[in-house]
Amino acid sequence: MSLRLNLLLFLLTFSLTACNKEAKQSPLKSSRDASLCQFSAGDCIKKVGDTQLKFNLSPVSAPSEKPLTLTLSSTLPITNVNLRLEGRDMFMGIIPVKMQQSDDTTYIGNFVYGSCSSGYMVWRGFVSFSLNGQDHTVIVDFLADDNG
Repeated sequence: MSLRLNLLLFLLTFSLTACNKEAKQSPLKSSRDASLCQFSAGDCIKKVGDTQLKFNLSPVSAPSEKPLTLTLSSTLPITNVNLRLEGRDMFMGIIPVKMQQSDDTTYIGNFVYGSCSSGYMVWRGFVSFSLNGQDHTVIVDFLADDNG
């Protein structure tokens, strides 16, 4: 019985300290996930067949709780563009982003997302669109509060 009580106390203590807001962890630059879009380095480029999609975020640091603007440019005309944001590694809700068509190949959307106390929040954008009458979806992952 004493062993169970000690184990329970250990687990309780561990769980209370592991989620402490003051124990924020920031990723080491050398451990940066190469699959993430890094808007500070330029446009994030995805390909669908021979069509190139360029994603540009402003501001490039992707700050939490601040207005952001995403611009999508395509090398060919696309239609029915929709975007939703979700947390990649944790549920932060679903954020629909209304994309406004600027011209045949450019769409712009504005949004705001919340902050995460972990210090490392990856957002995943699901971008669906039609190209030459066929429906497609691309995924764009990026780090919030990315200070480079």
